[in-house]
Amino acid sequence: MFLSHLPENPKAKERYAKIQAQLDGYAAAGTQVELCFPDDYPGARLSLDLGARNEVPGIYHVLQTPAIIRKIVWAENNGYDAVVQSNTFDPGVEAARQTVRIPVIGVFRTALHMAMVLSHSIAIIVPLEEHIAYVWQIVHSYGMQGFVKDIAAVGLYDETAEKRIDDIFARATEVMRATIKTSGAGCIIPLGGAVFPTLVSPKDLEREVGVPVLNTKAIGIRFAEMCVQLGMTQSALNYPLAQLRYEDFTAFAR
Repeated sequence: MFLSHLPENPKAKERYAKIQAQLDGYAAAGTQVELCFPDDYPGARLSLDLGARNEVPGIYHVLQTPAIIRKIVWAENNGYDAVVQSNTFDPGVEAARQTVRIPVIGVFRTALHMAMVLSHSIAIIVPLEEHIAYVWQIVHSYGMQGFVKDIAAVGLYDETAEKRIDDIFARATEVMRATIKTSGAGCIIPLGGAVFPTLVSPKDLEREVGVPVLNTKAIGIRFAEMCVQLGMTQSALNYPLAQLRYEDFTAFAR
């Protein structure tokens, strides 16, 4: 399961079909990747409104977390071998690991460790200035602050992004070159999966800036495949299991 952080939009089937085709291209032969969505949830309208206004601090993802966890419990109950959380800020991943024994993969955390293998200095590119402090919090929670040298914003991220691909590419290239020059970063992770890699190819950016630019979605899928093939999952000691049912998430206290 490749899990979105927002409920399905019935009007976006064409866009979802393009994303599904992209995901299929990242997977190895014989792996079935399914783009899935959490159930609608209280506060989903607020999440959509915050996103439309580009007001997306951490509260945006806190609202989504119970629905994300519920869908991951559903995934294990319905035969999925692993779940990759598509959103590059890893919402719900840490908590969901305490509810299932199948691997639950956050693409940001996985990409950070891949970047560490390829380089000893990392820069992160985020969509908006407002994301910078939030991403630093996540980096510190992962204990990776010693390797991340800079977090910089592209600043071109809204509902018109699909019509501004050339502008976004040029701006991303400019920001990446600048952070490489000032921070010495040897590897770059672009966050904001709706743009990188959905609209703008990390490989194309890599050719422009001369250092690895990681595709978070492809890395998440391939790492999930490896976990399944090698029989690996999150540590039961660090993530003790809570026995939950899908129905538990809608049960009231009284």
